[in-house]
Amino acid sequence: MTAQAPERAHARSMVISRHGIVATSQTLASQAGAQILARGGSAVDAAIAANAVLGVVEPMSCGIGGDLFAIHWDARTRRLTGLNASGWAPRGMTLKFLQEQGHSAMPHTGIHSVSVPGCVLGWERLHRKFGRLKWAELFAAAIHYAADGFPVTELIAEQWRNAYGVLSRSDGAPGLFLPGGSAPVTGARFRNPDLASTLRELAVQGAASFYRAGIARSILQTSARLEGTLAAADLAEFEPEWTDPIAVTYRGWKVYELPPNGQGIAALQMLNLMEQFPIGPHDSAGTLHTKIEAQKLAYADLMRYVGDPRFARVPVAGMLAKAYARERSRLIGERASCQAAPGTPPEAEGDTIYLSVVDRDGNIVSLIQSLYQSFGSGVVVEGRGFHLQNRAALFVMDPAHPNVVAPRKRPFHTIIPAFAEKDELYLGFGIMGGFNQAQAHAQYLSNLADHGMNIQQAMDAPRFTKLTFGGCDLLIENRYPAAVLNELEQRGHQLQRVGAYSMAMGGGQAVLHDAKRQVNYAASDARKDGAAIPEPPPGR
Repeated sequence: MTAQAPERAHARSMVISRHGIVATSQTLASQAGAQILARGGSAVDAAIAANAVLGVVEPMSCGIGGDLFAIHWDARTRRLTGLNASGWAPRGMTLKFLQEQGHSAMPHTGIHSVSVPGCVLGWERLHRKFGRLKWAELFAAAIHYAADGFPVTELIAEQWRNAYGVLSRSDGAPGLFLPGGSAPVTGARFRNPDLASTLRELAVQGAASFYRAGIARSILQTSARLEGTLAAADLAEFEPEWTDPIAVTYRGWKVYELPPNGQGIAALQMLNLMEQFPIGPHDSAGTLHTKIEAQKLAYADLMRYVGDPRFARVPVAGMLAKAYARERSRLIGERASCQAAPGTPPEAEGDTIYLSVVDRDGNIVSLIQSLYQSFGSGVVVEGRGFHLQNRAALFVMDPAHPNVVAPRKRPFHTIIPAFAEKDELYLGFGIMGGFNQAQAHAQYLSNLADHGMNIQQAMDAPRFTKLTFGGCDLLIENRYPAAVLNELEQRGHQLQRVGAYSMAMGGGQAVLHDAKRQVNYAASDARKDGAAIPEPPPGR
């Protein structure tokens, strides 16, 4: 008789190995990273290689025309390092200029939604500090898939099809990204020879080509033809910023996010608020109500206070104070609140991919990279095979707001990597998806800390997301018990039930290093096409 497997609600098992593991949203990218690890590459080397492949095989979500944030854990020194490689607005992108162009709100497509792409220089800075292999070796797989083609996977094909309207109206996009007039279907082979040529140039010349030489000239020519404001100095003078992560404690875990201009602070605020309440079963109405209401309060502060701290005072320490969380938690009652307002923090001294990598030594990279919305600005760089991001769309045009558009200012950012530690466990994780991210991070950590789930169970568990500000509307997966969903509605929540593993909840990846056992674990979200792939053993 065959042994009966234990029943479970989650979709996948953890990947467990004594060697390194790469977890991404597309299997070819995970495999490329695992191959780099097998050749002696570091976690950073593998992350760059995997990210480069993702820009080829998941072009609506990421690519060299986007931005990047990363957290690196050094297992030997036990030091955590953050990198903010989000680009700034061009010097010519002023509030007055946009108003003169007839804009009363930030454009979400076109050349005036473009900020300087920070990804490539972010890769180079990470590689200089933490890389082992030669720079050129990291792009071989991406160049191969761009030149030779790859079969499009299921969920990526769906995203591509959903972006038909954007692509059909985009400058330079239809001929390349809608071959034969339509989006490629599942299993169709897609080639991007222009991007292959660009990546070859990047592999040989490094980031200098992107910001000062051939690729830079192509970007500037495209901007000039479309009457954009990008100038040579905007690219050449850009520099990513090394930064120290911010953190809070939550039920035995220390949880880290990068500081503003990103939204990671909202995840930490949510955890601080949730900590004020007893948390019951993960699928109980009371537990969900507490988390939903905590999200509203945290996001109200997020939208009021967060911007580029080089231009505006962001009260980070006050927003993360436990006393402030206790004060704000009193606003959470038994009924849904439809109009959460920002608080007054005390004065104190301060479409997207996510991937995570752990190498055989226990070093971890938690990395997120994005164009923002699907295919970014819709502007394809002439002859180069990639889109420019539309991150400038996240500025506002209210001159009194900390996130008002200004030259050389970084916009508010949705993309956030995360890290957590407890005892001798070190976890790099993230869940992509616009404003879904901070609330998904808090739910994920709660699944571990409150509900005793492993890192894959916590990733697969049902989630909710609120993508609007104000109101009681909420998207929630239909795997929660019907009685629980009904009770939430009785409390005043206006639920929109979505599928069991809905892409509206984003998709995440996680890696965990157990320093006591010297064993690595990884999780890859069932809501994506990807997988966690272990490094093959030496000599294989």
